[in-house]
Amino acid sequence: MSVIPPEIEAWFSSRDWRIRRHQTAMLEASDAGQHSLLVADTGAGKTLAGFLPTLAAFTPSRLAGAEPPEGLHTLYISPLKALAHDVQRNLVTPVEEMGLPVRIETRSGDTPSDRKRRQRERPPHILMTTPESLSLLLSYPESATLFAGLKRVVVDEIHAFATGKRGDLLALALSRLQALAPDMQRAALSATVANPEAYRGWLAPWGDIDTVTLVEGEPGAPAEVEILLPDEERIPWGGHAATWAIPQLTEVIRANRTTLVFTNTRFLAEFVFQNLWDANEDNLPIGIHHGSLSKEARRKVEGAMARGELRALVATASLDLGVDWGDIDCVVQMGAPKGSSRLLQRVGRANHRLDQPSRALLVPGNRFEFLEATAAKDAVDAGQRDGEDFRPGGLDVLAQHAMACACAGPFDEAELLAEIRSSLAYAWVDDTIWQRVLNFVATGGYALKAYDKFRRIVREKDGMWRLAHPSQAARHRLNAGIIMDGEMISVRFRNGRSLGRVEERFAAQLSPGDTFAFAGMALEVEKMKDMEVTVKASSKSAMIPSYGGARMPLTTHLADRVRGMLVDRAGWGRFPDDVREWLEVQDWRSEMPGPDNLLVESFVHGQRHYTVYYTFAGWNANQSLGMLITKRMADRGLMPGGFVANDYCLAVWGLKPVKDPLPLLSPDILADEFIDWVQDSHLLRRSFREVAVIGGLVERQQPGKRKSGKQVTFSTDLIYDVLRKYEPEHVLLEAAWADARERMTDVGRLADVLETAAERLVHVELDRVSPLAVPVMVMIGREATPQGAVDDELLLEAESLAGAAMRVDELPG
Repeated sequence: MSVIPPEIEAWFSSRDWRIRRHQTAMLEASDAGQHSLLVADTGAGKTLAGFLPTLAAFTPSRLAGAEPPEGLHTLYISPLKALAHDVQRNLVTPVEEMGLPVRIETRSGDTPSDRKRRQRERPPHILMTTPESLSLLLSYPESATLFAGLKRVVVDEIHAFATGKRGDLLALALSRLQALAPDMQRAALSATVANPEAYRGWLAPWGDIDTVTLVEGEPGAPAEVEILLPDEERIPWGGHAATWAIPQLTEVIRANRTTLVFTNTRFLAEFVFQNLWDANEDNLPIGIHHGSLSKEARRKVEGAMARGELRALVATASLDLGVDWGDIDCVVQMGAPKGSSRLLQRVGRANHRLDQPSRALLVPGNRFEFLEATAAKDAVDAGQRDGEDFRPGGLDVLAQHAMACACAGPFDEAELLAEIRSSLAYAWVDDTIWQRVLNFVATGGYALKAYDKFRRIVREKDGMWRLAHPSQAARHRLNAGIIMDGEMISVRFRNGRSLGRVEERFAAQLSPGDTFAFAGMALEVEKMKDMEVTVKASSKSAMIPSYGGARMPLTTHLADRVRGMLVDRAGWGRFPDDVREWLEVQDWRSEMPGPDNLLVESFVHGQRHYTVYYTFAGWNANQSLGMLITKRMADRGLMPGGFVANDYCLAVWGLKPVKDPLPLLSPDILADEFIDWVQDSHLLRRSFREVAVIGGLVERQQPGKRKSGKQVTFSTDLIYDVLRKYEPEHVLLEAAWADARERMTDVGRLADVLETAAERLVHVELDRVSPLAVPVMVMIGREATPQGAVDDELLLEAESLAGAAMRVDELPG
């Protein structure tokens, strides 16, 4: 007998759909009292599968004459506000067509405060929200009543945030919810999980993996991924914007109903949109979508896409996930995809149907990006996924959670610790660490406890922790959150209409009369005041805002594939002629960097001595290595001049030659220079600023006003200096160190580079620049320039460098 209620079966039949095996399996897991992790291809009906147990609970056949469940039944957690709204829109249809008595609402930072209040007092049956909004909801005294009857939590696109700080916040929220509603079931959904066992452990209470059923979806039609190559020109040596492809891209847009164009940064989204618009002679409707646009602008674009009114949409990661537009024929990835899972996620936006192949075009910006795109295509063809590893939960997030719990009501420290430790991310927290966190939340720490402003909670005689003052709750709710963009400034027209936000450091460079491109328009600055830029539409050409958002890291899996391709000479025949020649001349003139060696090249160019290290460790690790090597070169009298890094290699130059690079790469560099550099540079200060805001030590907002980034930095720098001097063991300094090591410097990959250097370093001294060095060399002196804007300027320099590198007019001796 089918476990699917007849009402749901009839609804599927009315649409000529069949209920898929994994959808049934999710209901079976729920009926058996199990938590569940569903890993299924895009278009497999994952979201509906996650909600089937909820919908089933409201069907007349399962209610059997009983009243429908009252109160909040299911929480849906999404990494994106857009995804929550999209899922609500898609879930309302089956609910209405089946006539189920289910109310569905969303809750995010964009939700009006009166609706938020009503949701706490009279909640819907299904509430769709984000990790941050859930954490805030848990900070209200009525949360215990609100969640007491909660039956189910559905976490969508779990791979997008489980391994980061938003995942830490959600893990703690899930532990709290489980304590308030012990019978609550957890379900998580993803199309691109590389290691399901790790995610089962993360999802399970107490890490008990056997309580989480792994449900694997039916395989879909394989994706059709192609790499776009120039019609006549060669693939560029340097740059990232792939502006060479704009004419071909315009043809792609013209040939398809709807094309989705992904870029890796907000800046590139604006830049590519502007180039497409300039080439759009047919005036086709083209839109742009990224996280800095206003809610109204995003909603407008999402609505136009849903109605099929746009021929193309240029977007960033703000649309990576799950938004269900079935009429997209083609997805374009501008620049390198950086990981096979990320590419699969983006490719899956095309068709969004399981039985039809998704079509995607990869557009490499330069030659290394061509190799990376080929590696990503091979990985997708082979069904191989990648992703970030889990790490211990952050102490700054734990401090924020402890404060949220205090806002909800008094707590017992031992009970709350047991609850926290039930999450695998925080199973490592022992009583000593917990006391340090509580002490920090209570007093700010030993060095700050004389100041009343840092006293947020107090321990009463009965042993319970309470808020030091009721006003602390409102202050916490104003400032809580995890996402730490650079400080953002509002961009508005004179009539008050908001266009979105740009970075404060970009806005600080603007004066009245300056023009910039934003939200797909050329804008002229009229005035700047109180964290707002007032603008008007301009007919003058514009300079582009530069977003300093986080760079997407090149995954280790993709880096290894690229290195394998470089030594697979038999495989070079499938590459375009210019790429194959590039590799052949490199092989003839120097050596190839392989998966098990570290190639270092030295040569003189323009009266400077260059050393290029082919690490394939990603920009973060290479940037850090550049800092450390130049420090060590200075100590050894090698007179370093500077360095430039990309994802694949690092080029360092100086006035004296590096005869032997091995001493510059000895592993003790991580014990000596690394610690000195992190402490003396702004790296630890920047990291501390983030953990101080997340941990609640410094408030960005006060009622009626918001501190500027400058004010926050001033406050955190003062506190940082005090703590470094008087309390170096402070819990937030420890959290800042963990961040600096893992996120900002990628120290794990750095250690791998040094280990390879110690065992298998290949040093080649050359009489000129090598072909593989050209892409990084052309960025020297331009690394601070917005990507894309310099692509044309790079061409001349690249051609002269490449001319020297590729010249084979004499045989090697």
